[in-house]
Amino acid sequence: MSRPLRAGLVGLGAMGRKHARVLQALPGVELVAAADPREQARAVPVGVDALECVGALIDRGIDCCVVATPTVTHDVVAQQLAEAGVATLIEKPLAPDAKTAQTIVETFARHGVLGAVGHIERFNPALRDMRRRLARGEIGEVYQVVTRRQGPFPARIVDAGVVVDLATHDIDLTAWVTGSPYRSVSARTAHRSGRPHEDLVSVVAELANGVVVTHLVNWLSPFKERVTTVTGDLGCLVADTLTADLTFFQNGSEPAQWETVATFRGVSEGNMTRYAIPKPEPLVTELEAFAAAVRGEGSEVVTLEEGLATVEIAEAVRDSASSGETLVLSP
Repeated sequence: MSRPLRAGLVGLGAMGRKHARVLQALPGVELVAAADPREQARAVPVGVDALECVGALIDRGIDCCVVATPTVTHDVVAQQLAEAGVATLIEKPLAPDAKTAQTIVETFARHGVLGAVGHIERFNPALRDMRRRLARGEIGEVYQVVTRRQGPFPARIVDAGVVVDLATHDIDLTAWVTGSPYRSVSARTAHRSGRPHEDLVSVVAELANGVVVTHLVNWLSPFKERVTTVTGDLGCLVADTLTADLTFFQNGSEPAQWETVATFRGVSEGNMTRYAIPKPEPLVTELEAFAAAVRGEGSEVVTLEEGLATVEIAEAVRDSASSGETLVLSP
């Protein structure tokens, strides 16, 4: 396609305006217009026409579209775009529940239209470099993944709790960096801020390859933390996705002098290396990948099927928290 891609945007909230900024600067892409039914949202300047509905946006002749609306609206918006043949990137999570997510997957498949999910952590430089190093076996056999995603409550979130809004980040990135799906989950949630949705979740899980996983997520901490730690038999990789830093803590090895403990296989402190890596903005990398996929150039977009799998795990997390039981997942 020699002409610029004609892009649309649905949703002019905080995330939608970030997409607008990047789309307007993306080479080979023309942001034609944005749509939002809320008059107050359309009043926020984004540098393009602000329309009242998705239909009016489709009538502008767009090639692709980004959906950045509340999760509960994804199904209706996605169906309109799929039926119109518009390639679509839907902000994560794909849907509030697995049944709705499955409907979206089937709708895009039925119409033969490209669909993708905006799991932006996959485009964070620290996690991308971590995944490459794990694939090369740089920390040997992987034993454990621990994620911490904590911070104050964001007032913009009104339709979901931390499992859907935040833990889906960690569920997706864990399966992605390890290359293994989840086998079982056990979770506990809490409601401490007076809202109808959970504001704290703690998850212990196991992946199909035997790796043990822990997710700690909340909207109750007065500090912001986004950390993923992967432990293997040669050391640990720690990714801070707020700063896009990746650090390697190497296992040291000291010969045991005491015969009684010589058979104990332990580790000691070794070298620490903070890698120097390029740090492009994750949203730019994500939208570049989506534009490449729309052009048929091949890219690393998160597929709708992958988005569905993440929603299924999130649903299992909530079910486990409700029942108090460990849930073994279907392959």
